Amino acid sequence: MPKGLTYSFLFLISIVILFVLSLFLGSVPIPAKAVFQILQGNEVEKQAWTYIILESRLPQAITALFSGGAIAVSGLLLQTAFRNPLADAGILGISSGANLGVALVILLIGNSIGSVGGFDFSYSMSIVLGAFVGAAAILFVIMGFASIIRNNVMLLIIGIMVGYLTSSIISILKFWSTTEDAYSFMIWGMGDFSGVSMEQLPFYCIVVSIGLALSLLLIKPLNALLLGERYAANLGVSIKTIRFLLLLCAGLITAITCAFCGPIAFIGLAVPHIARLLLGTSNHKSLLPITILAGSAMALLCNLICILPGASGALPLNAVTPIFGAPVIIYVILNQKRIQYFN
Repeated sequence: MPKGLTYSFLFLISIVILFVLSLFLGSVPIPAKAVFQILQGNEVEKQAWTYIILESRLPQAITALFSGGAIAVSGLLLQTAFRNPLADAGILGISSGANLGVALVILLIGNSIGSVGGFDFSYSMSIVLGAFVGAAAILFVIMGFASIIRNNVMLLIIGIMVGYLTSSIISILKFWSTTEDAYSFMIWGMGDFSGVSMEQLPFYCIVVSIGLALSLLLIKPLNALLLGERYAANLGVSIKTIRFLLLLCAGLITAITCAFCGPIAFIGLAVPHIARLLLGTSNHKSLLPITILAGSAMALLCNLICILPGASGALPLNAVTPIFGAPVIIYVILNQKRIQYFN
């Protein structure tokens, strides 16, 4: 059996197991029989259990499933586009744009929207809108530079500088904000898959699916870019158009995930490397689907670890993702001369 099919089967099994465990485990112990009854639409002895499963655990697990694959694909697209194994949405400043948008909402106008500690709909949606607008704004800035600058290294440097600029603005806003607002912003920055409600879930899944579908349509141009831009141009690939589509696809995925889940570290950076190391190839025909599956599995695993403390509370997502991501990146750095990624 080909490696791609083998790993696809293994990741699919892992996803199913982790997804089911995400429904059965949590801070509130719920009998397995009751969980099955709830999923079948039947009544159980405690109405609160139905709410926890259908309004909290189920949308959180689905969000992790879609978000993990999306973030991983975003990292893969950017790494291939810039021929840089350490490229991701954070380096290009797209995640920083989302941070700035949320900072403006929470630190600047939060008090006029609603209580920081409450669950006011207008307040939560304003955070989502702020993150999306911030990420989209930086995306358009980067795409504008991409139409002028043809050097990928220079474009990466511009992305890093944009990230520094947004971080500076955020620091100034935090200095003049209240302690409560600064704490609220810090909590958002830790990442969380529980930010998508059941009502918002269809919209979120549709937008992410569009981004993933677009990435699948770019498989042939991505493989052409592996041979170098000059060779790809000789094959009839429009480098300017493909770069625009890659940035648009990666930016759309990053913007929507950051808007609802906060900035999630390391999944987009590490998962493409895990997929390459497992497959031993950079052919996107097999690499991209495995990256989607591996990203979903890692996100579900990290989400499960976050809720394991139970009654003690949930761990921040970005406190867990580096446990898996950092060792992979260290391995890549130590073996970069031996590992051939872009060929």
